[in-house]
Amino acid sequence: MHSSVLARALVTLGLLGNLALPLDAQQTDYVLGPRDVFTITVWGPGGVSERFTVETDGTFTFPLLGRLKAGGLSVRQLQDELTAQLRDGYFKDPRVTVVVDEYRSQQIFVTGEVKSPGTYTLTRPMTVVEALALAGSTTANAGNVALVRRRIDGEASKAPVTRTGDELKEIRVDLTALQEGVLANNPVLQDGDTVAVPRAAPVYVFGHVGRPGEYTVGRDATVRQILSLAGGVSQRGAAGRVKIIRMVNGSEQEIKAELDDHVQPGDTIVVPERFF
Repeated sequence: MHSSVLARALVTLGLLGNLALPLDAQQTDYVLGPRDVFTITVWGPGGVSERFTVETDGTFTFPLLGRLKAGGLSVRQLQDELTAQLRDGYFKDPRVTVVVDEYRSQQIFVTGEVKSPGTYTLTRPMTVVEALALAGSTTANAGNVALVRRRIDGEASKAPVTRTGDELKEIRVDLTALQEGVLANNPVLQDGDTVAVPRAAPVYVFGHVGRPGEYTVGRDATVRQILSLAGGVSQRGAAGRVKIIRMVNGSEQEIKAELDDHVQPGDTIVVPERFF
């Protein structure tokens, strides 16, 4: 999939712009975890404003209230909990805000055919398409799917997951559908998830061309472009009878090809011999 194509789709859907939402709009659904740093402000007479760090056990110590749980709570849930407890004997009508200052607890990994693979911090609920945008979108060699790999035991992986197994769940995301604006399968990522974008399957060229073989091409490549990569149709080749052999729902189909038809990863292009 060409990176420019997916990038244009992201802009069209308004997803890239969402990355610049105000902090208060981004943070309220963020789930706190160990090592996150946040500021609690209690507004009004006698109010306080102080920074706290979530300890490894998911708690922190707040004046007046003592040891409180933060890990596993969203920012909004912590605000509501603090408001309720402070109202119970300390403030008549407290207004409490919680703002995350440093995101340290949650991360995801983006690997494979993206421009900037690496580790990314989860600063808010993030979907696959937003993670790909952070990674600079896909490269020209990317296939049509992204794979979300997640541990089924609920534990967060500390490094990119490069294999599958009984302990892992793998979610397939159709990048072509995302490009077309179909967001039904655009899962929200969890701490420790790996988003892997495999390289596109090659296209095979056989028959009467200059250089038969396999070629890795972008998603929008045409029969004409691939035949050019393969050295063109030879003098004995029949350019008007080119066919594509394609697997559809597990069965092989033979399609009469026009030179401007788009190919799909895994297609086989066959150029037969001329009759005379």
